[in-house]
Amino acid sequence: MGFALEKLGQWTEGPEFKVEADRTKAYAAATNDPIAAHTSGEVAPPVFAVVPIWDTMAGTMAGVVPPEVLLLVVHGEQDMRFHKPIVPGAVLRSRAAPIGIHVKQSGTTVVSRMETRDEAGELVNEQYSVTFFRGVTGGEGKGETAPEHRFPEELRSTDPVAVAEQTFDLDQTYRYSAASGDKVPIHLDEEFAKSVGLPGIIIHGLCTMAFTSWAAIGELAAGEPKLLKRLAVRFSKPVLPGETMTTRFWTAGEREGNTVYAFESTNPHGDAVIKDGVAEIAI
Repeated sequence: MGFALEKLGQWTEGPEFKVEADRTKAYAAATNDPIAAHTSGEVAPPVFAVVPIWDTMAGTMAGVVPPEVLLLVVHGEQDMRFHKPIVPGAVLRSRAAPIGIHVKQSGTTVVSRMETRDEAGELVNEQYSVTFFRGVTGGEGKGETAPEHRFPEELRSTDPVAVAEQTFDLDQTYRYSAASGDKVPIHLDEEFAKSVGLPGIIIHGLCTMAFTSWAAIGELAAGEPKLLKRLAVRFSKPVLPGETMTTRFWTAGEREGNTVYAFESTNPHGDAVIKDGVAEIAI
């Protein structure tokens, strides 16, 4: 059972993707997004950026991960850098490459990098994804790690600048699956989810990330989506349908002309479900 280290750094080119307003509006509805520019179809929600790269990312993962462990995967981290908004009518091309495989005591992580460009070849967004294969240990690892976005611990003694409470619907995973194309069974099949050690169906990590994106836009960017320049998260605990998630944002300085906010999201028990969150808002 070995990961294909020799394929690190090899890019996989994805299919052409034409952005349709109905598809972006469906994604907004599936993530309970209230931002007017998203619900009207003017621009796609930020985390919609995963939709054009889904097949490309899946193909890249299939090339480096042993088939017998694919269903042991959980999403560890996602880091998105937004250069241009995704708008209806745009034709996008994406590519992805595995850049690191790292073996730990509790499992193995695979770090991937993705790029999406428009018809003119201009960069629309960059993404880094960390996937974790539970209990898969042994073997060798090498390559890059994902960019850091650790929470500055000194902020815990200060008051957050914004707090958002959001409740997931009981049918959230089914709606998100249809809108995103993510049909991993831990989000759709109760018995399967329990068979792999989960408490039951869990909310897609990228769905929880989408919730934090519209919270950040609404609370920190006066409802203007184009001001969000980066969103990064680490998924630390499953979120269950029907639960309420509380996200707290702290000001954490400036970087490259953007205000940096650190954030963390907790469940009703006070457990962190998203750690090391970063949102960068253009000044």
